[in-house]
Amino acid sequence: MGKLVVTEFVSIDGVFQDPGGAGEIERGGWSFDFDRGQDGDKFKFDELMAADAQLLGRVTYEGFAAAWPSMSDEQGFADKMNGMPKYVVSTTLADPEWNNTSVINEDVAGAVTKLKDEADGDVLVAGSGTLVRTLVEQDLVDELRLMVFPIVVGQGRHLFGDQQGPSKLRLADAKTVGPDGVIVLTYERARTE
Repeated sequence: MGKLVVTEFVSIDGVFQDPGGAGEIERGGWSFDFDRGQDGDKFKFDELMAADAQLLGRVTYEGFAAAWPSMSDEQGFADKMNGMPKYVVSTTLADPEWNNTSVINEDVAGAVTKLKDEADGDVLVAGSGTLVRTLVEQDLVDELRLMVFPIVVGQGRHLFGDQQGPSKLRLADAKTVGPDGVIVLTYERARTE
């Protein structure tokens, strides 16, 4: 059984979208002003390599699909992004063009539960704010990884701005990466026995 892992770039005030950017896909264009160092780059690389699939909202999917097919790198990051199975949650997208993409257009909770049951590795969710809030509210997120950048953005979309009720988490790991004080916080779902 796989884990559903949400991974986000956020400001210290919880913004995950650049207010001046092209949308959710940028997940904080301001994040590129900071050096997350080799440890931060390795964290993101290892995170992707441990994933069996990606689960994305439509807006994030469209941004990824426009960018990744034309990318390449020696480490294999782009090959992994382009080759792995991708699932996009959308009621408006009918015919995704990015290879290995399937559309989930109904019973999101059931489809995600089935996806987790069939996966051996992680199912990775990036960006996709509306989807992330739904997954948290449905108690489907096993792990939340926040790469927190030392900036107060003030405006933009907040990751949990419209959250319905509390969701208790347990801090599993915290580490600073790079010289600019970027922190990676890893939370697990707090299980009630």
